[in-house]
Amino acid sequence: MTDTYEVVVVGGGAAGLSAALVLGRARRRTLVVDAGEPRNAPAAHMQGFLSRDGMPPAEFLAVGREEIARYGVELVRDRAVGATRDGGFAVELAGGRTVRARQLVVATGLKDELPPVPGVAERFGRDVLHCPYCHGWEVRDQAFGVLATTPMSVHQALMVTQWSKDVTLFLHRVEETELTDDDLRRLAAAGVRVVPGAVAGLRIEDDRLTGVHLEDGSVHAREALFVAPRPVPQNALFRALGAELAETPFGAYPVIDELGRTTVPGLWAAGNASGFAEQVVNAASRGYRAGAAINGELLFADLDATVRV
Repeated sequence: MTDTYEVVVVGGGAAGLSAALVLGRARRRTLVVDAGEPRNAPAAHMQGFLSRDGMPPAEFLAVGREEIARYGVELVRDRAVGATRDGGFAVELAGGRTVRARQLVVATGLKDELPPVPGVAERFGRDVLHCPYCHGWEVRDQAFGVLATTPMSVHQALMVTQWSKDVTLFLHRVEETELTDDDLRRLAAAGVRVVPGAVAGLRIEDDRLTGVHLEDGSVHAREALFVAPRPVPQNALFRALGAELAETPFGAYPVIDELGRTTVPGLWAAGNASGFAEQVVNAASRGYRAGAAINGELLFADLDATVRV
């Protein structure tokens, strides 16, 4: 079964829904393919989105789906498992359906690979956190821990001191010799305690984080633990379609222009599919820009085709 659309958007998060909203309002036949796995699903609330601060992520997405439906945009719960290019794009879905489009937006985001420390995955989004801009206000002035995964975790430890002056950096698998003199000076200036030794797990009491266990048997009282997940970009469709990717310390992302246009004509990237640091508000903005640019490209392509005839 093959259906043809002007635009297919793969990914039903903030970026994909925003692109679809613009395209629907521009009267473009648009399909959103949504696997239903948003990156911020573990969080009870999202912060920093003007007028939506504190809104549950699931509610935000539900409202977005209602909005795109008003403009005739279709949404299917499915997963894109492959794509080919032959003039337009053919996208294969896990359910067996193939959909075709003149233009394709990939907003598949990324997955957070958490450190394999017992308790971290279970508490993630509650009192195990990754982003102070997302969660810092909610845990302000509590006793913070920062779980080092690389020497770059020093930056995270320094950043969270804006929200608490009681910060401990657990070096975990990082050796103290891996820290630079500048790292040590800044940590001292910020009042961050540095604790060597591997973390064995978390102490949970009454469904709250109360401490961090080290392998040496010691326990350090903490109320919130910041970690730095390894971002894993969902870039399979870009690879399948031959888009140029740029390797970064945070994974491989498509090379794009300011509108989200990749090196493959008609293929666009938005949200965390285009970079690891996009917050919800940034992702929505990128989706909007891509949607508006796509409508313009389709409009002028059709006008030019008419002129040639």
